[in-house]
Amino acid sequence: MKLAQAIVALKAELARSYNGAAHFYEVMPLEPSNILPIDASILSLLRRFAECNPIYSRFCDLSVLGIPCRIYEGDINEYWLGSIKHDTSYQAFYPTWILSAYALVDKAKSLGFGQVVDIGSGDGRISYCAQAAGMRACGIEIDEGLVELQGRISQKTGVAHDTRRADATRFDYSSLGLKNPAFFISAMPEMGEMLANSVISRVLSMPGMQGAGFVFMGSHTPKKYSRDHLQWGWGSVIKSHRLEVLATVTLPTQWTADQEMDTPYVFTRRDF
Repeated sequence: MKLAQAIVALKAELARSYNGAAHFYEVMPLEPSNILPIDASILSLLRRFAECNPIYSRFCDLSVLGIPCRIYEGDINEYWLGSIKHDTSYQAFYPTWILSAYALVDKAKSLGFGQVVDIGSGDGRISYCAQAAGMRACGIEIDEGLVELQGRISQKTGVAHDTRRADATRFDYSSLGLKNPAFFISAMPEMGEMLANSVISRVLSMPGMQGAGFVFMGSHTPKKYSRDHLQWGWGSVIKSHRLEVLATVTLPTQWTADQEMDTPYVFTRRDF
């Protein structure tokens, strides 16, 4: 079973067996298995992220699909409220699962990307997972509280990644010394088109850029503006920037934890 499919299966079983009352929770295996063959050292780092992140306040252990797992419960209201004070074109803080973040960077690595730039990096979980996977990572985050949170987690875990407090629509990406990067656009298509178009235009105009990938998160809910459901609402952005669709990966997120459908991520590339 592929990694993303295994995580979706884990989530589906968790929905049947977990009776917790927390509105914010996620699952993490305690050891590798045939179903979810993530190396033990990586799993340890992923659990370390949760243990050092103050949005998680408690946990319980549970067997899911026959795998010993830990269920982390928490509350993101403090950071969510801080993040919504910014312009409405920016996504409020509502993170994906840590397991899903790792699967995303693992997919980016398998597609040949060497660096990850997370736009709207929140608590830094995608950047953290990229570093754990051996990739160079940078997070761009406009909210001061979330940038400080990333710093505290990095200090406690010992997994350091580059974090910049900046408006991603104005940031100078040439300052990062990028080569074959994958940019994760952490916004839904309904509100993220301006952000995506600004970031992509700035990246594609950089002198010497040989190639760049852009990863979009979408929705399986059909949209009138999306003729091609493989693009999940980002069709106009993909077309206008002449991006090649490489793959679509579906994974659990916090907002799909109690739903049958999960969140599609579209991997694209623009070569020069």
